[in-house]
This record gives sequence, structure tokens and C-alpha cells, in this order.
Amino acid sequence: MDYVQFGSTEFKVSRLALGCMSMSGAYGPADDHESIATLHKAFDLGINFLDTSASYGQGHNHELINKALQGRRERIVIHSKSGSPRAPDATGNRSGSTPEYLTQNCEQSVKRLGVDALDVFCMSRVDPDIPVEESVGAMAKLVERGLTRYIGLSEASANSIRRARKVHPIVSLQMEYSLWSRDPEGGNVQACREFNMGFMAYSPLGRGFFGGAVHDAKDMSDGDGRINHPRFQGDNLAKNLALLARFEEIAREKHCTPAQLALAWLMAQGSDVIPIPSNKTRAHLEENIKATEIKLGTEDLSRLDAIFPPGAAAGPRTKDMHRVNI
Repeated sequence: MDYVQFGSTEFKVSRLALGCMSMSGAYGPADDHESIATLHKAFDLGINFLDTSASYGQGHNHELINKALQGRRERIVIHSKSGSPRAPDATGNRSGSTPEYLTQNCEQSVKRLGVDALDVFCMSRVDPDIPVEESVGAMAKLVERGLTRYIGLSEASANSIRRARKVHPIVSLQMEYSLWSRDPEGGNVQACREFNMGFMAYSPLGRGFFGGAVHDAKDMSDGDGRINHPRFQGDNLAKNLALLARFEEIAREKHCTPAQLALAWLMAQGSDVIPIPSNKTRAHLEENIKATEIKLGTEDLSRLDAIFPPGAAAGPRTKDMHRVNI
């Protein structure tokens, strides 16, 4: 496993991080025993970077990681997002960006994970009704208290990053990025490079699309969050599957799986781009790790860009576009 510098931190992180969301039921049922075995396998294969969130399974994800980390904490870098509250507070607010929510969330995350401090505490969304300076000011106090070593942002625009940095150093940005979600190329990745921040690409497999998980609406079970996703519905799904078929042809030529090709494309965008595929089984984990062995040339990248240029995917990347890239 290759390791790269993570922004301005002292961390050397694995070329692939492990996203833990699917271990808490985001894409259908998960088995805790297999999830812990998958985490241990990831550690054994050299992955030392975990992405989690307080909102994954409403604390279940943190408790699961706690069990898997026993005796291994010092080797692992933990990036934890704040998520958003399930219910409004006393004032009717459901924002995950208030100082009160961020403070409580970080405190609970440290406790559930069973660690002295998070490595990176990340605000999941910038709230347009709450100045980002106010949110980051509260997170800075968490650093002062020793509850987290660094702070990061998710789905923040280049402008919000610049504003936030005037309050406290921001070491990373997490944003959806894949061949079918190329919004970060519009200024977010560039801002990270300008300020020496790490960039974490969530949903690098298009929520399982590039992994071949969905070829028909019937492939999604009850409780699968993709059922209500715009790109997995009706005509949008049909159009996206037509693009996938062309993509799969290139994967066959490269003697790799579509998932491996999608991850290899992301890693080819720069050593500062860290894909965080979500895995809940050892089999998928081992498949994804092999993507680090694939080298794409200029012609390969041009062919992939021709299939999935920015804006090619049918449907918005989330039904809540008003909450991203703010």
C-alpha cells in the first residue's frame, strides 16, 4: 500500500481510505461480524484511514469501529463527520452547523469511539443561514479542548473555505467526486491545492453504481437509500446504465473490474485526492484495494472523459442540491 501526505497534517495516509457508512445499513442490511472482520482486514492490508460519521446508524458506526480498534488505535487516522440531527431542537432548528450541535456531536463521537481525541472532526454541511465563521469558531474551541487534532469541512465551496480559514486552519475537504459527479473540478479541488488541504472523495463508486450493484430498480432492497436517489430512478437510471455499458468495455480491456477502474481514475486526478469507497464485506474491500495497482495512461483518461464528461450523468447527484457546495 502506498501512503501520501494528508494536507498540512503530520499524517501519512493510505492511498485509499475506508468509508464505513455501509456498515450501518445505508445500502441495505449489514452484518456487524463481517463489518468488524472487514475493518481488521483493511488494517492488515495497510489501510490506515477511516471515514465515519456520528449520523451513520445514529452512533452504531462509531461503536462498531470502537470494537475493531482495540489494540490498533495508534496506527489508524480517524476522520469523523458531524452529520445532522434527526429531529429539530427546541427552536425548531435541524441544522448540523450550530455551535451547540457541533460541540455536543464531537463530545459524543469521542466517547462512542472510545478515543482520547478525533484526528479530524469534519462539519458535514455548511448552513447558509449560519455564518461559517461561527461554526468554525466552535470547532476551533474543540481543538483547544483536545477533543480533535484538526478540523475539516464537507461539501463546502471555495468561498466558504476561504472564509473558514480566517478563523482556524482547515486541513481537509470532503466532497462527492467520481466520474459521474465532477463538481469539485469547478474550484473545490483547486482551493484545496492552494491551501495545502487534503481532498477526500466520497461516493467514489457513484453509490455503488460503478461497482455493478444496480442494473435495475429491483436490485435495491427495502431500506436501500438509493431507492429515492434521482440517478437511480426511471429514465435517469436507464440513461446512466447506457453510459456504464461503455465504461465496462474499457474495464474489460484493462482486465479489471468497473469498480477498480473508477477508483483508478480518481487516483489519477492527483496524489492529494483520496477516494473513500464504502465497504461492508472483505470481498469488496479486497477488490477495491487492487485499484491501487492500476496505472492509467493519457489515452485511457481521455476515453473515460469522453464517456463521462462533466454533466454527463442523468439526474442531480443528490435530491438536496441546495445543501451541497455551499
